[in-house]
Amino acid sequence: MARNKKKNVLPGFRLSLGYALVYLSLLVLIPLGGLILKSSTLSWPQFWEVATSERALAAYRVTFGCSLLAAIVNAFFGLIVAWVLVRYDFFGRRIVDAFVDLPFALPTAVAGITLTTLYASNGWIGAIIEPMGFKVAFTPWGIVVALIFIGIPFVVRTVQPVIEDIEPEVEEASSTLGATRWQTFRHVLFPSLFPALLTGFALSFSRAVGEYGSVIFIAGNMPLVSEITPLLIISKLEQYDVVGATVLAVVMLVISFVLLLLINVLQWWAANRHSGRHVDAGATA
Repeated sequence: MARNKKKNVLPGFRLSLGYALVYLSLLVLIPLGGLILKSSTLSWPQFWEVATSERALAAYRVTFGCSLLAAIVNAFFGLIVAWVLVRYDFFGRRIVDAFVDLPFALPTAVAGITLTTLYASNGWIGAIIEPMGFKVAFTPWGIVVALIFIGIPFVVRTVQPVIEDIEPEVEEASSTLGATRWQTFRHVLFPSLFPALLTGFALSFSRAVGEYGSVIFIAGNMPLVSEITPLLIISKLEQYDVVGATVLAVVMLVISFVLLLLINVLQWWAANRHSGRHVDAGATA
């Protein structure tokens, strides 16, 4: 008896897999391999000396610290923005929804110049907050502000479809059963939102780690204070220190890969746990 072969839209597994591997190799694997190969021209002590210099360590702290803080802020407020856009109907909602995508379309250099103008000591916002003792422009806080601006659409656009799929009747049923608003959010809504929220967090974080254009204008770029690693890499390239630049790039690559791997493992665990709860609930019913 002949087997019924499942027909796919794509023209065959082998051809599709081969195209995907070639595409991935040309755009990702070969450049990364060349990066690692270039840094391998140094001995391990030389590599370690460049990677752990005082200026490099300070740049790592600024880059990953500001990126992590910005991603956390984006995860919190991005969830609120997405919830408001989905659950509430108000005048100008479509305009607000369009503004969420503005950081995608706006050139990063324009965003950096605009934020610097606003938060400088003579800017509209800076003139108000600096007399209070809170300086943003030309400090690490300015970096965080820039990274929040360019990263929040990733969270909103990732979480928004999930909220749209949650029926309002679910919240009403929870309220009918006597749950408070916090209990409804924590035990009913948040488990469904958590995997998507983690995805938005990871996208926002990864974009922030590699951001350059919007940061250099507002950061001040002071070594050991507000210098990000991408700027330090550019500085080494301008000094024709290609090997030193590749060393810093490899370190950034490894740290980013480990952090994103941990986030993906956590996301996989959360998704499996959520699906397991649904299966148990269905079996109980």
